[in-house]
Amino acid sequence: MLGIMSALSNISLDVLLLYSMRILALSGHSKWANIKRQKAVVDSKKGVVLAKMSREIIVAAKLGGGDPAGNFRLRQAIDRAKAEGVPKDNIQRAIEKGSGGGGGDNFEELVYEGYGPGGVAMLVKCATDNRNRTAGDVRLFFSKHGGNMGESGCVNWMFKERGEIYISKEGKFDEEALMLTALDAGAEDLELDSGEEALVICTPDKLEAVRTELTRAGYKVSSAETTMATSTTVEITSKETGKALLKLLDALENHDDVQSVHANFEMDQDWLTEFLT
Repeated sequence: MLGIMSALSNISLDVLLLYSMRILALSGHSKWANIKRQKAVVDSKKGVVLAKMSREIIVAAKLGGGDPAGNFRLRQAIDRAKAEGVPKDNIQRAIEKGSGGGGGDNFEELVYEGYGPGGVAMLVKCATDNRNRTAGDVRLFFSKHGGNMGESGCVNWMFKERGEIYISKEGKFDEEALMLTALDAGAEDLELDSGEEALVICTPDKLEAVRTELTRAGYKVSSAETTMATSTTVEITSKETGKALLKLLDALENHDDVQSVHANFEMDQDWLTEFLT
C-alpha cells in the first residue's frame, strides 16, 4: 500500500506564517514541509534567498560543470532560483563563477549535525567560503537556542537522501493514471492528499528519469529535487520546547551560509498556529 508521508523541510518562520502545515506521522516518516517551493516570491528576506540560490548554483557548476544539459544538479538549482525570482543575470554570473569565472573556487559544501531542543536530530547543510565562520555561527545558534552541535555522524544515520517530485493538480488530474505512470518510471511511493499537489517519491538516481517521464505524460511538475527523509521522529510534547526549536530552525535557515536544514520532529498543528501568530 502506498504510504502517505508528511513533508516538513527547508522553511523559516516567515514562510510558515503564509502556509498551513500538514503534521502527519504515517509509516513513521516526518520532515519539514517543503513550503518555500510553493510560495510566491514575496519573502521580505529576499537578499538571503538570492545569496542561497547563487551559492547552490556556484557549487553545482563547480562540481559538475557549467552546462545544465549535462549537470542535473545545476538544472535543479537553476529551476529553484527561477522559482524564487532570481534574475537571469544573477544566475548566469553564478554559473560562470562556479565554472571557473572567478569567485566560485572558494566555496565548499559542509554538513553539520546536532540535536535541537527536545532531542530533535538536525542536519544543517551549508555552502561557505569560510568554514571557521560558518562553524562558529552554527555552533552559536545551537547553543543559544537550547541545542548542541554534535560530532560528524551523530545523527546522519537517521536520514536518507531521496528524490521528491511535486505534481500540480491543476486542470484535468487522474490520480490512478499518475500512480501507474510514476511507478512504471521507477518511483517508489506516492502521496496523494486533498492539497493542490501530489508528491512522487523516488531514489535520487531515478529523479531525473522519473521527472522526464512524468513531464512527457503531460503532468505539470512544480519541482523536482533531492532532500533528506528520516524513519525516526521525535514528538514535541512541551510548548516551550516547541517554541525554542522553531527559533533555532529559523535562525539557522536565515543564515546566508545555510542551504537547508532537516529535522525529525512532529508538533501539534495548534501549537504551530499559536507560536507563529
